[in-house]
Amino acid sequence: MKLPRRKFLHLATAATALSALPATSRAEAETYPTRPVHLLVGFAPGGFTDITARLIAPWLSERLGQQFLVENRPGASSNVATADVARAAPDGYTLLEVGDPNAYNQTLYDKLSFNFAHDITPVASIDRAPFVMVVNPSLPAKTVTEFIAYAKANAGKINMGSSGIGASSGLFGELFKTMTGIEMAAVQYRGVGVALPDLMSGRLDVIFLPVATVVGQISEGKLRPLGVTSSTRVGVLPDVPTIAESVPGYEAGGWTGLGAPANTPPEIVATLNQHVNAALADAAFKAQLAKLGLGPFAEHADRVRQVHRRGDRKVGQGHPHRWHQGRVNTERHSVNAVTRI
Repeated sequence: MKLPRRKFLHLATAATALSALPATSRAEAETYPTRPVHLLVGFAPGGFTDITARLIAPWLSERLGQQFLVENRPGASSNVATADVARAAPDGYTLLEVGDPNAYNQTLYDKLSFNFAHDITPVASIDRAPFVMVVNPSLPAKTVTEFIAYAKANAGKINMGSSGIGASSGLFGELFKTMTGIEMAAVQYRGVGVALPDLMSGRLDVIFLPVATVVGQISEGKLRPLGVTSSTRVGVLPDVPTIAESVPGYEAGGWTGLGAPANTPPEIVATLNQHVNAALADAAFKAQLAKLGLGPFAEHADRVRQVHRRGDRKVGQGHPHRWHQGRVNTERHSVNAVTRI
């Protein structure tokens, strides 16, 4: 059988990389994993990155015969955890739950101890995550339009929560401020779990959070949803309009995936990629995602690598009709970490 040239080159490259490993390393790659694997999450418990990690870890544990242990290492919008993984041994036993903030951080932080596009090997993408604009039920505004009017009448008095510089919650809120011309004071938190009590108690007025994080509080009436950030309505919140229905052109969304230290053996990357993609093809696993408002985002590791490398481009570079990681598309007024061609 004659292989396509691209496929042949891909296989040849993988074979060359694997053959360059010491005999012991090759044997370990072939029997991976033989001990527990640590999956680092760069945010506190409760966010959708953490939720996704805790969904995929048991799946991998069961099918690969070793524990995949989720470890939360919050700080600097996932930069702390990313630096730890970038410095870890490239043996597949320290992984990173990657998210869209990793792409944003390349342009928001001047000095990082790592280069995300080169120091983290893409393993597999997992899911896309719509966010929702939620307020305390005591706030007079019941729609996005009413909120904009209320914010303009109370300029500078609205407190908007954020999980830190580079976090999706803050960036999606800043986009909303820019497009509507309102003023809101950003209040920084170490994580969603810390911000939610302040929002529900009324000390915080509004925050943009993943649907997966707050769908329970919304259903219980503890929070009021005004609009979802995606371009279409979300299945678990069918009566909640999109923000774009009131603010034309607004669109934002998050995503997660798995990453490993650079130079991780391709056989290990392929094993993990295969099992993650199997999860995303599994009806029961997809149903778990759907209940949280998440959608599967399965791609081959090579495609994810192409997306990451495009993240090297500075904000605003590239074709004006294309989105690149870390870029805010000012023409369409949208934020999205997923490259669209």
